[in-house]
Amino acid sequence: PSGGVPTSFDEYVKVMFDLQVLAYQSDMTRVISFLMTPELTAQTYPEIGVPDAHHALSHHENKTESLAKLTKIGSYHTELFAYYLEKLRTTSDGDSSLLDQVMVLYGSGMSNSNLHNIQKLPILLAGGGAGQLSGGRHVQYADETPLTNLYLTLLSKLDVPVDRIGDSTGKLPYLSDL
Repeated sequence: PSGGVPTSFDEYVKVMFDLQVLAYQSDMTRVISFLMTPELTAQTYPEIGVPDAHHALSHHENKTESLAKLTKIGSYHTELFAYYLEKLRTTSDGDSSLLDQVMVLYGSGMSNSNLHNIQKLPILLAGGGAGQLSGGRHVQYADETPLTNLYLTLLSKLDVPVDRIGDSTGKLPYLSDL
């Protein structure tokens, strides 16, 4: 580490995830927002064999080599996220785990970054939300369903009375059996 800051991307992300677990565990916060990499990032990944800047690769023009590198980056990010979920799963919180208590949203704001497509987003919702969410399923919503509908639904499960967020059109079904 340089001045206490991890020098590798995965060390940095894992420290940030560890701090989030500690913040939940100590009840310092109940809401965390963490952006692994900003949209216009020049982040490179030499540790996984991708020396190219992430954002430049996102404009892949359907080139096989660029798509393969993007897939490698996406897999790497997902492995790091799995580390976080495992930390939450193995951290006790009363009679259950932190993962049982939280709602964690992971994904991207674009499905095809080359086209800046905001439909069919790759979103993962993890955690039990203190009994508010049912897991272990793949739920696919109709095309054109705004992501803000998911936000609206999650807020309602937290008893936050919001009628609309941005372009939301209503709450989503099938996130729980409630």
